[in-house]
Amino acid sequence: MPGYEVRKQVLSFLITLVVAYALVLLLIRIFESHFIFFPNTPGRLSGNWRPLGLPVQDVSLRASDGTKLHAWWISGNDAKFTFLAFHGNAANIANRADTYKFLQSMPANVLAVEYRGYGHSEGKPSEAGLYLDAEAGYDYVVNAKGIAPRQIVSFGQSLGTAVAAHLAAKREVGGVLLEAPFPSAAAVARRIFWFLPGLSLTVASQFDLRERLRAIEAPLMIVHCSEDPVIAFEFGEAVFSGAHEPKHFLKIEGYCHEEASSIAPERYRAALTEFLDSLGAYIH
Repeated sequence: MPGYEVRKQVLSFLITLVVAYALVLLLIRIFESHFIFFPNTPGRLSGNWRPLGLPVQDVSLRASDGTKLHAWWISGNDAKFTFLAFHGNAANIANRADTYKFLQSMPANVLAVEYRGYGHSEGKPSEAGLYLDAEAGYDYVVNAKGIAPRQIVSFGQSLGTAVAAHLAAKREVGGVLLEAPFPSAAAVARRIFWFLPGLSLTVASQFDLRERLRAIEAPLMIVHCSEDPVIAFEFGEAVFSGAHEPKHFLKIEGYCHEEASSIAPERYRAALTEFLDSLGAYIH
């Protein structure tokens, strides 16, 4: 019967479509790390590893799973705080020298941690691995440098905001500074890959920043560019709304992602100075 044959063909097509889509999701799951981490963009060792005017000291760290990591220790004159810095997804710490120079000028010390699989660090990146890298940086600052926990500010940019938040939820810190944060990996996936329903349910990496913030008691400052081309400004607002007081939000007008300190240095400096001054009461 013609009608039966048509229904059979339609059903066969739908089954094929479902199977093909399931295979697409499976392939994304298998090669997930390639879609999340970009250590070779634009190049794993690109950038200036001896930036002019920045007293960089190379540091070797060892994560609790044995992975050997590279980091920069940047001391600041008369530093009251130490920024434990976690950069965004692509490239490495050498590509963020201007950011570290800005933080050091507060004045403050900076430990810029290079994730496993990035820059000169060994290993392969993963969500759990990045969290171990952050803890290795924290242990170095506290044990090797003798910095009191409440003099540490956990600082993250983009992907690094999830790492900074996770650390602050697990270890004692004096404050948290997040630049271009996002609620979770699932939220970002739904926005970017809106045409792939169910994708967020298949990925293993969650980077659930908003959940981590519920466990953070330290004061929080969020910085987000109004025209962020990578992490939507609304994501920063969503993260802020779910965080505990005391919290501060700095909106930088303009098109930028991790460049807020470059396009609005004076405004950023004034707001960050006020935030750091407010941590005094928390420290004592």
